[in-house]
Amino acid sequence: MTVQSGLPQVTVFSLGGTIASTNNSGDAAGVTPRLGARELVDAVPQLREVAELETVAFRQTASGDLTLPDLVALAAEITKRLDAGVAGVVVTQGTDTIEETSFALDLLVRGPRPVVVTGAMRNPTLAGPDGPANLLAAVQVAASPQAAGLGTLVVFNDEIHAARFVRKTHTSSPATFRSLTAGPLGWMVEGRPRIAFRAPELRGTPTGVGEEVPAVALLKSTLGDDSRLVEQVEALGYAGLVVEAFGGGHVPAHVVPALERLAGRLPVVLASRTGGGELLRETYGFPGSERDLLSRGLIPAGFLDGLKARILLSLLLAAGAGLAGVREAFEQVNVSASAATVEAGG
Repeated sequence: MTVQSGLPQVTVFSLGGTIASTNNSGDAAGVTPRLGARELVDAVPQLREVAELETVAFRQTASGDLTLPDLVALAAEITKRLDAGVAGVVVTQGTDTIEETSFALDLLVRGPRPVVVTGAMRNPTLAGPDGPANLLAAVQVAASPQAAGLGTLVVFNDEIHAARFVRKTHTSSPATFRSLTAGPLGWMVEGRPRIAFRAPELRGTPTGVGEEVPAVALLKSTLGDDSRLVEQVEALGYAGLVVEAFGGGHVPAHVVPALERLAGRLPVVLASRTGGGELLRETYGFPGSERDLLSRGLIPAGFLDGLKARILLSLLLAAGAGLAGVREAFEQVNVSASAATVEAGG
């Protein structure tokens, strides 16, 4: 969609976070989210040369306070803009949960036009804040035809990442976002996105997600772990469990019976706690190995880490998927990690 200026139209949704955080003059209590989408856009005059911008202050919060129902509502608003013909959408938010929220939007928003999530590691009160540069790059990507068909993206520090792969890897570095398994899809150069390779369309995405999202637990395997938390998952009202296992998908042997019992009643997804690579399926055969656990009914997360596996499982359950549907959806999503095609141009 273009307007009289001839520029593509992009909608910017703000959710709060570091990029929007400042304080009152002389306030020593720290920064908090205060700026909305309009203030963020007005602070970057170069944006006027890239796109016609609509601004929406959707939330004003630290990203750890966002919920999956918030993202379901945001996805509906994004879809309205895309259906109306905007070229793309940018979402600004806190970085603490970008790896989760971006993947949720990847699952919830369909269609070829891009949704780009960004934020900042250095707030506007500091020397050299990175928010303006990240916002400019995000709008440049959202307005570019080259970003079509890539799903939801995270644009940060002049790199372009697929939401399905990206992780936050450092507490304070502006280069915190990395895609350890696949690498970035591309990068920015002289104000233009350069797409190095294209990830396939995401398959297995949930449809008909309701406003009520069932609770899903996430447990990380640790040295000397026991099964007490696993045994309480159902009693505490969780509708499913994601286990972040050692290495390629291993847990202590004495935890296996509790996981098998739970997997007979609820979907239990097996992921790796490493944050990179893909869950093994048929390498190791000892008690508590990936072969053992998968033979007892656990569902392989594949390339998804525990955080993203929890997002997928939660939204599938919110869409009413049963155990067989959950298993099939995880298999289909994992097809989206393969068959990437190289982009010759850029």
